[in-house]
Amino acid sequence: MSYSPSALRLQREAARHRASRHSTLIAVGSTLIIGIVLTIGITGAPGFQRVRESFFNIHYASSAFPHVLSGLWLNLRVMIIAEFFVLIFGLLIALARTSKSPVLFPVRLIATAYTDFFRGLPLLLVLFLVGFGIPGLQISWIPNSAVILGTVSLILTYSAYVAEVIRAGIEAVNPAQRMAARALGLTQTQAQRHVVLPQALRKVTPPLLNDLVSLQKDSGLISVLGAIDAIRAAGIETAQSFNFTPYLVAGALFVLLTVPLTRFTDWLTRRQDRARVQQGRW
Repeated sequence: MSYSPSALRLQREAARHRASRHSTLIAVGSTLIIGIVLTIGITGAPGFQRVRESFFNIHYASSAFPHVLSGLWLNLRVMIIAEFFVLIFGLLIALARTSKSPVLFPVRLIATAYTDFFRGLPLLLVLFLVGFGIPGLQISWIPNSAVILGTVSLILTYSAYVAEVIRAGIEAVNPAQRMAARALGLTQTQAQRHVVLPQALRKVTPPLLNDLVSLQKDSGLISVLGAIDAIRAAGIETAQSFNFTPYLVAGALFVLLTVPLTRFTDWLTRRQDRARVQQGRW
């Protein structure tokens, strides 16, 4: 026997469809109106023609694109290497901060001081201190490459932020989970590895991905040390042409790089929210 929905349910579904279409029409209309107002306001400004020539010149954009794109590959390499070490160091620092053993108190103290220090320092200042201070030591076995020192600066700063995110995830796991694991015969280390950490990392995946997005953007700051990345390449092109369009090209490439990961983060967050609702946690 085939199922046939009741008349009341059909009416409710029809009402929802009408409300959805109404909301869509309102959203499209308001977007068009705001877009038209902004377009008229910007194009009607007295200096619009000069700004368009200085920032949106197709000729300078096409000539600068290959150089800026080549610099972006450097940003990508720096980001991938930095993210690898940031996740490792962040996890180790978080484990040190959440340890309860009295023997590890000095390690816990050092980890706390590290996170407080590097979370308080602006990244640009860390770049200057590492990029200009370490070469000043004149130690032969320490590399003086701007790329390496810039990557180290990113690792030092972001490890502190990621450590706090992971620590929050570890502390968000219900203590009963750890006690149940210990009751089953697992050691403290085994309970941390097999029970606590998997749950903690699942909880903090969206914030970790947000930190990755920030790291992608901040990798452009290594240009202050002289590395020829996308930002520095755009600056060189601008210095040669006295036109700021190359900076817009670099900005567009960074946006294209970060938007997919941002949308993936939003999707993952919504998925986890739906899972919590279905499991009755909220």
